[in-house]
Amino acid sequence: QVQLVESGGGLVQPGGSLRLSCAASRSIGSFNAMGWYRQAPGKQRELVAIITTLGITNYADSVKGRFTVSRDSAKSTVYLQMNSLKPEDTAIYYCNIDRRGWGGDNYWGKGTQVTVSS
Repeated sequence: QVQLVESGGGLVQPGGSLRLSCAASRSIGSFNAMGWYRQAPGKQRELVAIITTLGITNYADSVKGRFTVSRDSAKSTVYLQMNSLKPEDTAIYYCNIDRRGWGGDNYWGKGTQVTVSS
């Protein structure tokens, strides 16, 4: 079983930046994609940004140009650099690693709170 641990969340003013990190408890080997989802109060969980095993990225329209997803496969770690943060970015951010088809499962972290407020 793979455990994912997120870090880097917190309170930031509008226009500020945060960098989220997600580390797997062990080397994960092959995977389909790694990335981030978020869930705001009263809303469904939504994709924020993912990066595939080939390095192809996909972003929600609302974060394009502001957020950057990256990974360190050797460390089984995925990052989310968030710039120009807006109050509507406030949510719990969840790390995800999809290993379905590679002898694994679709793994989730417990989430880290990001609050954008003045």
